[in-house]
Amino acid sequence: MKKRMKQILLGIMTLTLMTALSACQGGTSDETSSGDETSGTSGNSVVVGITQDLDSLDPHKAAYAGTREVLFNLFEGLVKANSNGDLVPAVASDYTISEDAKTYTFTLRDGITFHDGSPVTVGDIKYSIERYAGIQGEESAFSNLEEVVVIDDSTVEVHLKEGNSEFLSELTCAILPEANDAQAATNPIGTGPFKFVSFTAGQNLIVEKYDGYWNAGYPKLDGVEFKIVTDTDTALMELNAGTIDIYQYLTADQAKSLSSDFNVLEGSVNYVQGMFLNNAVKPFDDVRVRQALYYAIDRDLINQFLFDGKSHIIGTNMIPAFKKYYNASTETTYSKNIEKAKALLAEAGYPDGFTFTITVPNNYAPHEGTAQIIQQSLAEIGVTAKIELVEFTTWYSEVYTNRNYEATVVAVDGTLSPSSWFSKNLSTSSVNFTNYNNPEFDEIYLQALATTDDATKVELYGKLQTILAEDAASIYVQDPANLVAINKKLSGYEFYPIAAQDMSIVYYND
Repeated sequence: MKKRMKQILLGIMTLTLMTALSACQGGTSDETSSGDETSGTSGNSVVVGITQDLDSLDPHKAAYAGTREVLFNLFEGLVKANSNGDLVPAVASDYTISEDAKTYTFTLRDGITFHDGSPVTVGDIKYSIERYAGIQGEESAFSNLEEVVVIDDSTVEVHLKEGNSEFLSELTCAILPEANDAQAATNPIGTGPFKFVSFTAGQNLIVEKYDGYWNAGYPKLDGVEFKIVTDTDTALMELNAGTIDIYQYLTADQAKSLSSDFNVLEGSVNYVQGMFLNNAVKPFDDVRVRQALYYAIDRDLINQFLFDGKSHIIGTNMIPAFKKYYNASTETTYSKNIEKAKALLAEAGYPDGFTFTITVPNNYAPHEGTAQIIQQSLAEIGVTAKIELVEFTTWYSEVYTNRNYEATVVAVDGTLSPSSWFSKNLSTSSVNFTNYNNPEFDEIYLQALATTDDATKVELYGKLQTILAEDAASIYVQDPANLVAINKKLSGYEFYPIAAQDMSIVYYND
């Protein structure tokens, strides 16, 4: 029965995701090192340009999606995502899930070791899950964690207070050595295909192949330098000069400016990009104003102008890659209608429009381009939008954390758990940075989280998306195309449905 439940839940968690990719200063000091500065710079190494600094080397504390996509190469959970969106065994070699989805049982992979050569133990698993749960806090899915029980030297059980058929995706949290607790943020040690060499804030993270990796034949490369290049123009110059081998998140025009030394791979970012509105400040506390903005904005123009029409227009806080959970009908809830937009503004008491500020992080060129097109669209209905570009760290603290803003153009991500895409809109959530508040949404969300019946989940998640669309909780624009420059001497790069740049599968052509 447990095996059958595992298969059923795999059907829930295996989202048959499209081949696509997610994406987002660092550490406790300016420079940290494992003591071997040269190991990651052999002839079989690559340089990957990344758009922002890392916020932490501790995977349990990393908040930026851009940090998580890099640390994916160093750390693994009991299970991990592959490029198809399947959750596959990693630190665990096998697992079963009880019929009521309250008990998850894992078998430790035989012979698996940490980067320092020490064996992974069931004690390390218990420590890691409990540590991560404590850091995530009571508002996370781990508030449902009852206990982690060590059964024997190779078996661990995770007990939940209430059944949760989506909890497997939470157990991708990194398994760390308890003995390294004091140095988790300065000398990170995991079980992944690459191990830490050095990190210099604002410059780079260098990693090297871990020869003791459990998955024989991987990684293909000897080392990787993740080079922090926040300015896209600089990144393009470095690409064409041959000092960067891989760089993602290009616009269509930027991709066309590359030299013939590069291929451009096309995927999806698997983010919800939009103009997110602070529902707690005027005039965005009025649904009519939010709807008016939706009717005024030409989302197709944004897609065509920035991505040559390669993005997927959306209408809710969910990405199309989730297939059965995605409510495609929300895409057409709004279409450009200037007269309707003006009528709604007049009805809300703003016949002559109003002025507001769009705060945009400066680490991703398409966000700025999207804001500029929105600015032009809103001028047609008498609304003046001012654009304020800020450093990503400023955006994260002021907008995301302190909610000190009016509107922002950005992209948000989630995990392989469908509920993670909606938790940001729960009125009680600490990450509800839009201050959205709808009791009906909250009630349906909790119902969806509680049920273990997949058909019911599909129905309830569909309703949540309809509510967000009709409320115009924010202006959902697109799941942006991800155009990745990769040097023609390299192959194997794949898009992932989560925040991950998996360099273990990249290799040099013969």
